[in-house]
Amino acid sequence: MTTKRALTVLAATAAAALTVTATTTSAAAPARAAACGAGYVGLTFDDGPSGTTTKLLDALRQNGLRATMFNQGQYAAANPSLVRAQVAAGMWVANHSYTHPHLTRLSQAQIDSEISRTQQAIANAGGGTPKLFRPPYGETNATVKSVAARYGLTEIIWHVDSQDWNGASTDAIVQSVARLTNGQIILMHDWPANTLAAVPRIAQTLASRGLCAGTISPQTGRAVAP
Repeated sequence: MTTKRALTVLAATAAAALTVTATTTSAAAPARAAACGAGYVGLTFDDGPSGTTTKLLDALRQNGLRATMFNQGQYAAANPSLVRAQVAAGMWVANHSYTHPHLTRLSQAQIDSEISRTQQAIANAGGGTPKLFRPPYGETNATVKSVAARYGLTEIIWHVDSQDWNGASTDAIVQSVARLTNGQIILMHDWPANTLAAVPRIAQTLASRGLCAGTISPQTGRAVAP
């Protein structure tokens, strides 16, 4: 009888544990969905990797944010460990040309070189093969688009410019993020100190509006769930 009672107690305990686990798991999924109820936005950082990349990655990770890093090929080639760090931190790595020229002023062969060398530099550094491309200064034309497409790249501009490259304050950068709506993309940069300082408040702003940081779809060019 003692053995039977012990087995009965063990079985009941196991069943209770399974019930709690199932309840907790099922509750977690709706909680995540509710947190992102207003949709997803694309946080993008241009011009890295640089001397500030590590601090930026730490800030993004600590605040639960993921972003697309539009890297310059010359910096990816010079700092492959930072490209690997971007990937390890959960970021997505994309193509931002090799030397950041005005592509619309170049020949097709020069444009091809800028894009193809960056694809190779990022792949060699461990960043994978980019699917997204952002032309420097957002300047593009039919030739730039056709060369990018030849390498399987989707051109990504932006919906909101944070103006961090132009000396925008931390407050102004946060206010720019507050203008984002579902699917939209914001332009930021890897190097400004004010952008780094804004990261915790960017996370708070998105959370307060029911938005989450998502990935950018190569099919639609808009932010979607990771």
